[in-house]
Amino acid sequence: MIALRAAAIFALTALGLSASACGERTEHVTPSQEQISNDEASGEDAASPGEASDLKPGDIDDARIIAYQNEPGSWLSHGQGYEERRFSALTEINRDTVGELGLAWFKNTGSKRAQESTPIVVDGVMYFTSTWSRVFAIDAATGETLWRYDPEVPGEWARRLCCDVVNRGVSVYQGRVYVGTLDGRLIALNAATGERVWEVDTLVDRTRFYSITGAPRAAKGKIFIGNGGAEFGVRGYVSAYDAESGELVWRFFTVPGNPELPFEHPELEMAAETWSGDKWWEYGGGGTVWNSIVYDPMLDQLYIGVGNGSPWAREIRSPGGGDNLFLSSIVALNPNTGRMIWHYQTTPGENWDYTATQDIALAELEIDGAARAVLLQAPKNGFFYVIDRTNGELLRAHPYTEVNWASHVDLQTGRPAENPELDYSKDAKWVLPGSSGGHNWQPMATDIEAGVVYIPTQESPLLFSLSESWKQSKTYDVEKARWNPGLALSEFPKMTLENLDSAPPSRGVLKAFDPLTGDTKWAVEQSYYWNGGVLGTAGGLVFQGDAQGQLNAYDKSNGDLLWRFDTHTSILAPPVTYAVNGVQYLSILTGGGGADLFGGANATASFKYGNDGRLLTFKLGGTETLPAPKLRGQAIPEQVGEIATVAEISAGEKKYNVYCAACHGMFARSGGSIPDLRLSVEARQEAFVEIVLEGWLAGNGMAAFDDILSKADVERIQSFVQARAREDKAVAAGEKDEAILTWINDE
Repeated sequence: MIALRAAAIFALTALGLSASACGERTEHVTPSQEQISNDEASGEDAASPGEASDLKPGDIDDARIIAYQNEPGSWLSHGQGYEERRFSALTEINRDTVGELGLAWFKNTGSKRAQESTPIVVDGVMYFTSTWSRVFAIDAATGETLWRYDPEVPGEWARRLCCDVVNRGVSVYQGRVYVGTLDGRLIALNAATGERVWEVDTLVDRTRFYSITGAPRAAKGKIFIGNGGAEFGVRGYVSAYDAESGELVWRFFTVPGNPELPFEHPELEMAAETWSGDKWWEYGGGGTVWNSIVYDPMLDQLYIGVGNGSPWAREIRSPGGGDNLFLSSIVALNPNTGRMIWHYQTTPGENWDYTATQDIALAELEIDGAARAVLLQAPKNGFFYVIDRTNGELLRAHPYTEVNWASHVDLQTGRPAENPELDYSKDAKWVLPGSSGGHNWQPMATDIEAGVVYIPTQESPLLFSLSESWKQSKTYDVEKARWNPGLALSEFPKMTLENLDSAPPSRGVLKAFDPLTGDTKWAVEQSYYWNGGVLGTAGGLVFQGDAQGQLNAYDKSNGDLLWRFDTHTSILAPPVTYAVNGVQYLSILTGGGGADLFGGANATASFKYGNDGRLLTFKLGGTETLPAPKLRGQAIPEQVGEIATVAEISAGEKKYNVYCAACHGMFARSGGSIPDLRLSVEARQEAFVEIVLEGWLAGNGMAAFDDILSKADVERIQSFVQARAREDKAVAAGEKDEAILTWINDE
């Protein structure tokens, strides 16, 4: 047995394979080694720290961010400025010149995973993150590496993540670079050298599966950060740390804990009255602040977007009803004390994973004849909200995508009118938007002059159904080591196939949307729903990358396609634009995946060619080219061992759907960024049990599952994967119909 294990490990290592629950991971190396390897890959000579500029690196403060429009060549904070509009005043790249746009340089990040970072650009230096919370500082004009920092997140932490080993970026402030790590740390780095200044643990309970994927925000000498993990049963909060020392200044919990214990702050006593039952604090409650945190210097307020409930199903989470504050809410806080000023709940009694964590933009608009200071948001639930940010008053709420769970939002009460026919407590229902939302984290852009927002919308339904155990027993046991949405996960693929004829269509649509009237000025349809973030410019352009790997430039007046570049890799990240020495650049990260949990589509670029993580930078007259893409091998190898019985395959399918599908894809089909288990070579098939049960590849992200799965469970999961592999291999050979079969039986 020892010889067999040693041979299997050698074969896996030699082939560069990993069977990660959330994918592959390179070895941790020192910054100098990584810098050398990356620079060799892209043909660069690394510059020494400090050589890029005589200015103090990262010298950004509140005043500079507030006045960001005075230096359009910079990208100073996550959404460009505190207003987070993502609309650049640069005009060198415009309708007339965009045809001359070409690749200036590219940088390999060493990642094959989803990339979601928004780069920060200041004084000729670009700071961005890649997978595993790694931070890069590069010369923004040449792409040369200045420094690179690896926080060395334990590989097995990948098992604790909802949606891949992603990170959405850093905050640069007062000469430091701040990053939140997947394993819950907040780290301050010296912007000149990349050396760690301080590090704090932001997690209140390390027994629960918390994580950080969002970008920190900086203002008033503080760093604000939230967390993720609602799917795994955590309790949400947002924290403020002193930017200089790392000391905790305040913490605001978004949902109440055990009401028998003292509340951490007075807002929770009010919130607890909107929850019912005696389990929500054991379930965790959810309400994580995993993305949107916006500082308003005009009113000195901090706005947080609060996430979904845990479990998703409110009948389980709060069986007696109630709004469940502050789930799916926008909450205005005092940035100095963390006390609440006002709140508005977009989805009372949240029931569909309808987070309000999507990006928030600030603006001053004339509405109904009066000047109003407003915030703008397109949360997951499909309605676009215009809210007076002085007091939380709802001013507009128009649907921006297809919505069937509610007919409208009542402007007097602020509450949506739910559609009773979409109640899934007894029967499965197709709901729009699905859990991916009508709009997810991929940023929109706000064009004040044109009076529109450019939104990467999604029409992606989900079949909602309560778990069978709840229907039968009205009890629900939370497992800390897996997803706990309260839905019928084990039979989800089977139910989907059985109800496929009644499923609404799925697609993506880039829209120029008027938030005051609800009108769509123009729309660009996309074949796949999961596409990239958006950038608008005063040059008359809207930029967006898509699942097909195309970086597109549209005419902002009518949506006409004016320019396109094939990156050969699916794109999620938003573009940014900046200028160095009078030259305008456009940069974007490539790499798909993330919360696209259902395996992607055969037509996506990452499925076709692989998921090459790169930073691409363009300028007028750029002549660089990317390596020619190579089609990924999709041939399914022969499966080792005997064919299992239908009962064994059925049992394995149920376990796979609960523990494996969120990362490796429904029907055992991966979309390109996560290892496709059907394609496992012989050595990996032979080591399947040891990989899953003993964590042979924990350092690469595939932690051991011996705490929740038995050897028999894992063997049955492998039987299902191999059955799917044999079926799809037969389909490819023309020996079987294309229909996907499931083996789940109800006996």
